[in-house]
Amino acid sequence: MKHWLVIFVFTVFLAGCATQRDAATTGDMPSSDKTIRDQALDQVLNQLYRQWQGTPYRWGGTSRQGIDCSAYTQRVYQDALATPLPRTTHGQAKTGYAIDYQSARQGDLVFFHIRPGLRHVGIFLGGQRFMHASASKGVTVSRLDNPYWQARFWQFRRYF
Repeated sequence: MKHWLVIFVFTVFLAGCATQRDAATTGDMPSSDKTIRDQALDQVLNQLYRQWQGTPYRWGGTSRQGIDCSAYTQRVYQDALATPLPRTTHGQAKTGYAIDYQSARQGDLVFFHIRPGLRHVGIFLGGQRFMHASASKGVTVSRLDNPYWQARFWQFRRYF
């Protein structure tokens, strides 16, 4: 009798699971999984920032001796997300897909028009913050609500 009771309870349990929508087929991710993903991404981005923090800016640079903004985003995306990005800001701005300001989330790239022919890119961290290789400060975290960056904001792009 106990054997049949165990089988019955197990069958009811499995039937209950089968009535739930599958996140893989609906594209929805349970909120607890989103939180775990966001926490993991936050941890990885912060770790990579600490590794690169203070690295001087060098146009065309790709190492800790000096790095430019697009090489920094390329390196972080490769190390954090195993996602290849084009080497240049121009190339990065043409790939992925555009995201409106309100939909931006941690890990999206943020682009700026500095002056005609000169663009800049960083990685959005959420809460108006982004990390980037600044020409004046090297690898640093800045705020989108800073008047300098506000005036030059161009777009967000998502690659994952």
